[in-house]
Amino acid sequence: MYKFKPILKTLVWGTESWVLSGWPGDESVVAEGPEAGKKITDIYEGQFPLLIKFIDAHQDLSIQVHPDDEMAAKRHGCKGKTEMWYVIDAAPGAFLLSGLSKQLTPAEYVDLVEKNQIVSALARYEVKPGEVFFLPAGRIHALGGGCYIAEIQETSDITYRIYDYGRVGFDGKPRQLHTEEAKSAIDYRVSPDYQTHYEPRQDEPVNLVSCHHFSTDLLDLSKPLERDLSDCGEFLIVIDTEGEVSLSTPCGTCSLIPGECALVPSSEKSLTITPSGRAKLLTTFVPKA
Repeated sequence: MYKFKPILKTLVWGTESWVLSGWPGDESVVAEGPEAGKKITDIYEGQFPLLIKFIDAHQDLSIQVHPDDEMAAKRHGCKGKTEMWYVIDAAPGAFLLSGLSKQLTPAEYVDLVEKNQIVSALARYEVKPGEVFFLPAGRIHALGGGCYIAEIQETSDITYRIYDYGRVGFDGKPRQLHTEEAKSAIDYRVSPDYQTHYEPRQDEPVNLVSCHHFSTDLLDLSKPLERDLSDCGEFLIVIDTEGEVSLSTPCGTCSLIPGECALVPSSEKSLTITPSGRAKLLTTFVPKA
């Protein structure tokens, strides 16, 4: 079982804490235990498939889209970016944008971007804690200021920025846009609802998202819960969003506070999660092929 040192990033719109990353140049480092100081690349063979972040948006993020695996492999030699957001906290009136609200052709998309009107074609959601949004590669999206979220995504840092409100970077220059690259990456299909809905339950797993990239459950715990690890591929990641917990396996123990995560190899067979009072956690893994 491993905990990692957070990788903190200050951006023009807010901050990110990468709590588990195998992205080249940003590989997580084990924080404690006998393997402290080792990188994720030292304990996991190949590139680690998931990237876990906590994102604190002080301002609205750019309107953006991510390529799928096929396009990212051809253009960038890496994975695409399918992701999900779990809203931990939100200021009054905080919102996010997810998906097209009306049908567009690629030419109409370009026209709206050139007229600075692309926001008018996106579905807007005022959000509150506990809400979930699944963002498959190709879906236009943006996080609004005042949102604090946990993000689970494929290991990729490829973003096509479509519109950025005329904002400048730390260098004082307008940030680069990727209008043409995004045009062929966008999924132009329109859905009546882009939010992921679920029925909350206490002291038992609630599945939020299941896709071939990751399967994620929500745990709202007031008492210990034991998790069999036989069905979760190579590992289970436990992400603390609220409250303190103790994690225990046959091989050891560790504790988590909000904003931290732990990587539990499936070889440890079972995991007991014990909250101190009440806690909310996300658990995620890559399903077996």
